[in-house]
Amino acid sequence: MRKYFSALILIAGLLTTVGASAQTEIICASTTSTENSGLFGRILPIFEKKTGVKVKVVARGTGAAIEMGRRGDADVAFVHAKEQELKAVGEGAFVNRHDVMYNDFVIIGPVGDPAKIKGMKSAAGAFKKIAGTAAPFVSRGDNSGTNTKELFLWKKAGIDPKGRKWYMEAGQGMEKVQRIANEKRAYTLTDRGTWLATKDKDRLEMVVVLEGDPALFNQYGVMAVNPAKYKEVRYKEGMEFVNWLISKDGQQAIASFKDKNGNALFIPNAK
Repeated sequence: MRKYFSALILIAGLLTTVGASAQTEIICASTTSTENSGLFGRILPIFEKKTGVKVKVVARGTGAAIEMGRRGDADVAFVHAKEQELKAVGEGAFVNRHDVMYNDFVIIGPVGDPAKIKGMKSAAGAFKKIAGTAAPFVSRGDNSGTNTKELFLWKKAGIDPKGRKWYMEAGQGMEKVQRIANEKRAYTLTDRGTWLATKDKDRLEMVVVLEGDPALFNQYGVMAVNPAKYKEVRYKEGMEFVNWLISKDGQQAIASFKDKNGNALFIPNAK
């Protein structure tokens, strides 16, 4: 009988533990660059140790991440397309959006630079030259923040690249697109964080051919799914994550994330 009651107590304890774990896990829909760069691997253990809240990351393009939140399939979105984010907040899908950090986009391409854009200052001008020489270009093609920026630059250059033989839409995350561009000896637009974190690991035979244009600024933001719209979201725990990211501790954790050469992959800028 003693063994029977001990077993019941053990089972009850396990069920309680599972229930508590389920209550303290949130889903963060995020862009692939935060995952591919290794940022989450750096900062989430710090947050989880401090709060006891577990964060399950679902990494996809920013557009898809925002849509997850719109459907109530996530508790928090951590993405990088500010206009889309503010629109989603205005429509009532999200609340409490904050700037968190930034880096920049860079254009990478083959070492030989067939379109001869190395040294140019304008990203739109470089895109125009890529189109003029019909040099291969690989696009994310996935409505991500990077894809949104890329399409903005094509529009600024006065070019619609879709359907052109030299233009390929991959429909993949940033790291995979970099690999495809490497295989195709093509150009692509990438965020600096993913580039620095993966170029050596993936043995990419590519170089940065253009950087520094103010148009390549890349802001990241975080926002919570609106609990008034989706009662089942874990708003309290989600806001713990939001508030930690913009706190002194969260900002320091982001600032401390660097590549092996000591380069910061993201610059914290929460107000």
